[in-house]
Amino acid sequence: MQSPFNKHYSNSEIVFDYAAKTESIKEIETQMSAAGFWDNQESAQTAVASLKSLKAITTPLDELTGSVEDLSVLLEMCEEDPEMEDEVSSEIDRLQQLCEELELKSMLNGPHDGSGAMLTINARDGGTDANDWAEMMLRMYLQWASQNDYQVSLLDRSDNDVAGINSATICVRGSMAYGYLKGETGIHRLVRISPFNSEGKRQTSFAAVDVSPEVSDDLDIEIDEKDVREDTYRASGAGGQHVNKTDSAVRLTHEPTGIVVQCQNERSQHKNRASAYKMLRARLARIEEEKREAEQAQKYKDKARVGFGSQIRNYFLHPDQRVKDARTGHSEGNFHAVLDGNIQGFLESFLRWRIGQD
Repeated sequence: MQSPFNKHYSNSEIVFDYAAKTESIKEIETQMSAAGFWDNQESAQTAVASLKSLKAITTPLDELTGSVEDLSVLLEMCEEDPEMEDEVSSEIDRLQQLCEELELKSMLNGPHDGSGAMLTINARDGGTDANDWAEMMLRMYLQWASQNDYQVSLLDRSDNDVAGINSATICVRGSMAYGYLKGETGIHRLVRISPFNSEGKRQTSFAAVDVSPEVSDDLDIEIDEKDVREDTYRASGAGGQHVNKTDSAVRLTHEPTGIVVQCQNERSQHKNRASAYKMLRARLARIEEEKREAEQAQKYKDKARVGFGSQIRNYFLHPDQRVKDARTGHSEGNFHAVLDGNIQGFLESFLRWRIGQD
């Protein structure tokens, strides 16, 4: 009897371009074995991240190959021994789950989906509650990254004088980090009884999230320095006396697009400038990606664009606990679990919703 997964696997091999990915893995592994590979840490980390992203596809496909062959044997044995039906059913369920995971990864096919992600959180309306909310969200993404074995580095953080943060930018590196996180761009709204209100009134506060791909220096993104206004200022918040006494912080304004990025996390102005330009390159790469998507996707003609400045998710702590995505309708009843980093359901539902809109 032929396994029902043979055709599915064959199609998956084509969809994922298995042969090309296998060849790329061999090339990267050859580079990694060469002398001096780790001399350039940034390029080495980019190569390692690419290798992980490629293996995230090829490894389950290899597993599926062997499992499909084993299932064919089980099906033949089941014809002779009906008592094996439960074992066959269990194996089919496992393979079905593996296929669904591969199907989800097939949605991560954008030009930068395999890249790291630069995620910025800004407190918006809501006063001190919004600053506190922004810090809660920062922790949420850090928890998610930790649970999924992503590496995180802090690029910028501006603490509020009373509580929480004004803004923060982190870089999340790992397999498909940008592909999973790019749907988080937009306004996140929190409704709760304010811990900063002595009268115990309900407060609505907002935080804005912006996600851009971490782009390699090899990617051709031209930035004319004449188009960039650079401002330096004294860093605020934690960091030691040195950063507070020198103009080490850097803010870049890209005049043609109005993009503003800033970095104050390092004591060196030179390092902050380099990080700020990296953030600017990431934002410009995302703009180019959005232009390509707009040309291909009919949804941009049919409905309002979902992006920075649009309310995408509501988090309720009062009168009841729940979190609901305004785009996909996906909801979770455990508010605290979501804030502890359990957001994978929201990320995956956005990927499926996005495909359904095309």
